[in-house]
Amino acid sequence: MSLIQETPERIFEMLKEKLPLESRLVDKAVAVPGSEEKGHSPVYRNAYSPDQLITKLHPSLDTLYTLFEFGYKFSENQKAFGVREKLPDGSFGKYQWQDYRTIKQRRNNLGSGIFFVLENNPFRTKSDIHQNLNYDPNRKGDSFILTIFSHNRPEWALADLTSIAYSITNTALYDTLGPNTSRYILELTESPIVLCSRENITKLIDLKKQSDKMVNLIVIVSMDKLDGTDDARLKNLAAANQIALFDFEHVEKLGEANPLAPIPPTPDTKFTISFTSGTTGANPKGVVLTHENAVAGLVFRYGRGFDPGSVRLYSFLPMAHIYERSNIQYALSVGAEIGFPQGKSPLTMLDDVKELQPTGLATVPRILSKLEAGIKANTINNNEKPLVKYLYTKAITEKMRLQAQANEDDTNSSHLFYDVLLNALRKKMGLGSVKVMSTGSSPVSPETIKFLKAALNVGISNGYGSTESFAGFISSKQFDHNPGSIGAIGVTAECRLKDIPEMNYTSKDAEGPRGELLLRGPQIFKEYYKNPEATAEAFDKDGWFCTGDVARIDTANNNQVYVFDRVKNFFKLAQGEFVTPEKIENTYLAANPHIQQIFVHGNSLESYLVGIIGLDPTTVGGYIKAKFNDEINDPNDILRFLNDPRNKKEFLLDLNAAVKDQLQGFERLHNVEIYFNPLTIEREVVTPTQKIRRPICTKYFQDNLNKMYREGSLLRSEKL
Repeated sequence: MSLIQETPERIFEMLKEKLPLESRLVDKAVAVPGSEEKGHSPVYRNAYSPDQLITKLHPSLDTLYTLFEFGYKFSENQKAFGVREKLPDGSFGKYQWQDYRTIKQRRNNLGSGIFFVLENNPFRTKSDIHQNLNYDPNRKGDSFILTIFSHNRPEWALADLTSIAYSITNTALYDTLGPNTSRYILELTESPIVLCSRENITKLIDLKKQSDKMVNLIVIVSMDKLDGTDDARLKNLAAANQIALFDFEHVEKLGEANPLAPIPPTPDTKFTISFTSGTTGANPKGVVLTHENAVAGLVFRYGRGFDPGSVRLYSFLPMAHIYERSNIQYALSVGAEIGFPQGKSPLTMLDDVKELQPTGLATVPRILSKLEAGIKANTINNNEKPLVKYLYTKAITEKMRLQAQANEDDTNSSHLFYDVLLNALRKKMGLGSVKVMSTGSSPVSPETIKFLKAALNVGISNGYGSTESFAGFISSKQFDHNPGSIGAIGVTAECRLKDIPEMNYTSKDAEGPRGELLLRGPQIFKEYYKNPEATAEAFDKDGWFCTGDVARIDTANNNQVYVFDRVKNFFKLAQGEFVTPEKIENTYLAANPHIQQIFVHGNSLESYLVGIIGLDPTTVGGYIKAKFNDEINDPNDILRFLNDPRNKKEFLLDLNAAVKDQLQGFERLHNVEIYFNPLTIEREVVTPTQKIRRPICTKYFQDNLNKMYREGSLLRSEKL
């Protein structure tokens, strides 16, 4: 214990004085003197704290538990979790809220109830896992692993809060994993308890039936009330498979009647095991994240913005992924209002947002692309309303010009008249209360960010992170005048680049160091769960995590970082040229708004590239009308038209014309097949975050690729 104890109120005032960190410093990075080694760039740290990495806000705030308890002192009576009321006609009305006092009490009841149903379980055995189920406030070592399996809803967040308060390590399943991967995770973790939505109960029982390695699963807790005839059948089915089935309400009542105090975690306590879906097709790796990792991740977030008591979040990105887990934990620690979607479907997003009016919106690139297409159709491409088209074209063009001017303070460039017009557009779309937007998980077109920042008159930061780094640790400025970078390295991690000579990326490149991005610091994980081989492969001899991403440091611009390729995603063409498909794919997507998916392929037996193209259904009609002076609305007719050899060649020439100054001749496509949404999670060719699983994708489309090579290049007679 410290000799002098600061009150929470004093700590709170100190944080308000210091946060957010000054943009002029935090948006820059510096090279650590004397840190450059052969084959590597220098080590880069944030200019705010070049001598040491920052791990926590205050010595007393060192776990997610202490952060929540600290924030609770100032948010006890504020709204916490909100869901929309379902009306008699099946539609959804206003958000109904539970406050933080209710949430904290439910947390304690649920935690106490979980131990009760585990300790008093008729299916408990003498296995090592089942011997570790008792409540023990002095427990040494790891806990059992609790599994969460549901779409976003308050009970998901409550389960997370409960795990934190009672030092229970958790993990998550999600629908897109598929049954085989879900079974693999349950078998590997030997999880004795799953908290899930009702629709997943039968799936879990079936998984246990099929596996002789899931004997430790003895409790399922339904997030939905179980009180019907069908539910009695479900309970009997579960019991027949040695599983006790309860619902949240029952477990919380058991906990209320048999209360147990929380078991506060330490910084080393394992908070969660987050399984990555991987791009190789192999079993996912479980990233072990401690409270130290998580707290450092939130410190990065606090440094970018701190506005307790006035944040309203819409939680629609999957909570099973670390990006949304980070969003939720940050929100809970600052007493934010968190609104949840109507259900699983992403189609309700804008309707929910209009009702909720969030202050910030965390997105992913495919959502921004759809937003961009919708706004353009109603403004600058609105031929049915010439005056609307004229006004918004003028407003957005001028706003883009203003925002393209250098701005060290990271503030919006105002315009007396156009701001009123653009703010009205944002309000009409239901985004009137949104003050800032962010994007992450995969590359985004700089042109999309430029357009949306101007059209919505709001800041958009472009972040980068991974499961292994507890989500984001680096983020661009909201009003970056030249979008494309992911910003300067944050205060909780340091980075360096490792040369990749076979890809011609080195630390001595004229335009700034290029190479594999390496990371180190308190935000970076230390191990993959029960996988020492993968752990050893992930780190170099000096403890740097090897991300597999290729980056560039812009030494002429505050050492901003650009991520543009993957280390292992390259192959050699017949003429000996090395090709990196991910860089090529991102270039095509950024330059051609009428496509939203692309898979580029080549091999050492061929001299040119071919590709699978996924059209953007919201913009391709406009492209066809502008290019071919034809109106086609039926998707099947569109595909027939564009896959006609003559039209396909014109389409391909346009794709290549758009990237002519960015790709060399051998990097451009020579033949394509065109579809709507060819790269789906159901086909297992992409991950849930839309990263291409290249080996599986190649196998799935092998017949298509062979067919294109048999057809030959459509462009051999064209000058590339």
